[in-house]
Amino acid sequence: MSTPSERLPHQAAATSFHRLAYGGNPFQYGELYVPEGPGPHPVVELIHGGFWRKAYDLTLMQGLAQNLVAQGMAAWNIEYRRIGNPGGAWPGTFLDVAAATDYLNHLAPIYQLDMQRVVAVGHSAGGHLACWLACRHLLPSGSAIHTSETPLKLRGVISQAGVVDLEQAWQLGLSQNVVQALLQGSPAEQPVRYAEASPAVLLPSGVPQILVHGSIDDIVPVSISRSYAHRASATGDNVQLLELPEADHFILIDPNSEAWQLTIKGIKHLLG
Repeated sequence: MSTPSERLPHQAAATSFHRLAYGGNPFQYGELYVPEGPGPHPVVELIHGGFWRKAYDLTLMQGLAQNLVAQGMAAWNIEYRRIGNPGGAWPGTFLDVAAATDYLNHLAPIYQLDMQRVVAVGHSAGGHLACWLACRHLLPSGSAIHTSETPLKLRGVISQAGVVDLEQAWQLGLSQNVVQALLQGSPAEQPVRYAEASPAVLLPSGVPQILVHGSIDDIVPVSISRSYAHRASATGDNVQLLELPEADHFILIDPNSEAWQLTIKGIKHLLG
């Protein structure tokens, strides 16, 4: 289920790069970056955003992946079916992200990955999916997006301007009411889907979470992270909100930005 190893342009020779399929669909693959030297290597799973739409892909996170591997961490930059792809949105988007995450158990002995130190980092819609991964062990076994009784246990999660409350995002009508397309209905029409797909409803996750959000983000308002942090804390979760003054939506995924350096600091804290 893998293709031959490749190298990205300008990639340092001290790392290896592998494009690996975790399923049979063309969009079910990830890019694994492994640092030089003996493992086991801590792993950062990267989940790109783009409001779950097919127009955006994992190239958004490639710069972050290269930055992580240069600092001695393996990076698993995943692709998944999105709105507009056959099988995307509910439930395929969720099934893919779960499968890509659990596939790390298969990759661990091959690439010397440390399954005790896996952190998920997602931007925008990817932030939603990262936080959902932390909560998915709470799904009922009959759920359409329940995939395992023993999902991979994350060491922590970082949401970068994440859409972590789907009902609130629906109320705000974000991106031409994209949540309606993701879950194929409103909260009144699809209450079970909203309950099972929204991290804000599934809390407490029991997984440490760091929320990074810019104060002038005009794509995903910081109010979503503020309310989520309050709700998560109230349930007993270990959650920290880093609100960055004068930061917009996309600076968070610029590997040369101070915002990304703060995220790196959070990743290292979660990894221990």
